[in-house]
Amino acid sequence: MTRTPSCLLTLALLAAAVAHGGEPPAPESRAVMTADQVIEILDETVDWYRMLGTQQQAAAQPSELLILYANRQAADRVMATAFEIARANAELLSSEAGAARARAEEASPESLTNTRKRLDAQRADLQAQIDAARAGLASTPRADRAQPQARIDALQGQLDLVNARRNLLANMSQFEGENDGDGFGANALKAHIDAIAVSIPSAGSGAPATAAAIAAKPADAASAGAADERMQIEDYGIWDLGSAVMRLRSKARMIDSIDRRTADLEEMFERIRIPPQERLKVLAARGDALSAQSMDSTTSSLRSVRDQYDTIAWLFQQTSAMVTPLSRVDVLLGQYRRNLSNWEELTKRQLSDSVRVLARRLGLFTGLLAIVFAGAYLWRRIVFRYVPDGRRRARFLLLRRIVVWFLVTMIILSTFVTEIGSLATFAGLITAGLAVALQSVLVSVVGYFFLVGKHGVRVGDRVQVGNVIGEVVDMGLVRLQLIELKGEGSNLTPSGRVVAFANSVVFQASGGLFKQIPGIDLAWHEVGLVLPPEADPAEMKQRLASVVSDVLEDYREDIVRQTQAMRRTSLVHGPEEVQPQDIQPQVQLRFAATGVEALVRYPVTLQDAAEIDERVSRELQAVITPRGMEPVPA
Repeated sequence: MTRTPSCLLTLALLAAAVAHGGEPPAPESRAVMTADQVIEILDETVDWYRMLGTQQQAAAQPSELLILYANRQAADRVMATAFEIARANAELLSSEAGAARARAEEASPESLTNTRKRLDAQRADLQAQIDAARAGLASTPRADRAQPQARIDALQGQLDLVNARRNLLANMSQFEGENDGDGFGANALKAHIDAIAVSIPSAGSGAPATAAAIAAKPADAASAGAADERMQIEDYGIWDLGSAVMRLRSKARMIDSIDRRTADLEEMFERIRIPPQERLKVLAARGDALSAQSMDSTTSSLRSVRDQYDTIAWLFQQTSAMVTPLSRVDVLLGQYRRNLSNWEELTKRQLSDSVRVLARRLGLFTGLLAIVFAGAYLWRRIVFRYVPDGRRRARFLLLRRIVVWFLVTMIILSTFVTEIGSLATFAGLITAGLAVALQSVLVSVVGYFFLVGKHGVRVGDRVQVGNVIGEVVDMGLVRLQLIELKGEGSNLTPSGRVVAFANSVVFQASGGLFKQIPGIDLAWHEVGLVLPPEADPAEMKQRLASVVSDVLEDYREDIVRQTQAMRRTSLVHGPEEVQPQDIQPQVQLRFAATGVEALVRYPVTLQDAAEIDERVSRELQAVITPRGMEPVPA
């Protein structure tokens, strides 16, 4: 609404009348806020409104989305109301600026308005003189027209100067109307308000929901989504529960921050509402005073009273245009905070449920692990107490280790992971990749189970892998470690080196792994020698077999016992009963380039192998030495 110049003059008279009548110091002669304060309030409201984006990112459940919808409706109405308040204040600023100019112009004879009036009077007077001179010039003879024409030209130049001054004053008046002492003119403030409104398309657009609908939706949403949320939380694993607890704590802090920001905005609008309420009281009191004054006024003063009534009514209307939206903002912000309170209550309830379920899952996880490790400790104690054999004990301890880690892995997967099906698919893909990348390692692991089987390798066994002879010191899932032995026969001694072989050696076609049968201490040794050319081969064969048999007679009992043990281990060689020919030395003759060779094979016990070899060698040498021959090792 715009006011006529007479109304602006009445504003100045009203201010003087209020001061003369002893009313409070002219709250109706000053707007509620300055232009800078209006812009600052709009900026604060816009920053608060943009926090809806943060709420939208945090809202995930259907109940939270409904709360967000209600908050957006309330926030849109708050923004529209804030612009309505700003525009009403801009109208008051515009009216007060006009009234101030009117008072200044009335008080100062050199004001722009008075100067412009004088120039308008001069312009009208000069125009009248020019018109009169032109009329007289028409009736003047041609010979006498020079002087009147010169006068007309002078008056026209004076008129042009007055018009130029008048245009300058008009431009200055327009600039003065657009700017005031607060830094924003009325038109500039309105343009700035419109620019801010354009930057927020949703503010004030659409049909906002009623207060009852906004109040009902959060409560309905909370009851609709709480059961689903609790059901989902019960299905979460420890990892997802921990993430949910952190997320809900962050959401609760975010809601609390928005609530504090809303409370600050509510307090700011509450402070703004006090001055216009006081102004309405003053305007009402002034209207009552004018009503009493009009009863005793004369006819000439009633016209002035009527003008004051019009001005007070206009001011009351403009001030009410600010008080009503401010009251509406208070209701909307209160509803907004109640929505946030419902959301915060829902979030805290979800947080409490998540923490409780997480604590229960952690307790279950810890309890299961305690049971598994307690069982593993008891298993170990039982093995060490009731399994005296070291090899069987190692097997039970290995089985214990496998079972324990399998159970621990299953417990971790079942308590930490939410979607077992997705994990199984993912684990299958990972396993396929690992099977290709770790092929050699997997073959070694499989080889370990072959090595620990029946007749397998144990710690302390003496084995031969390829050309390396050693004693087993460690049996792992992937590799076998030996202490290398050097020497001949039973005189093998550690070389000071540890040799490691992959367990996959059991699958190699070349090299191979050799091991004495467990509990068997029997072996067959060979000695090759060349018979004298003049000797009878048949006779020499009998003599060689006879002397070796004489040597083995002292060790017959041990050899028979070891042979029986070997046959019990493997019955493929016939009955368990040992026949005399089974332990007799064997002499085999063959032709060679050097003559007739004899290959002597005889059984020995490993613990007496060196002694038996030495005695056999002496006896064989005694048979062939008189003929000038030495035994040749095969």
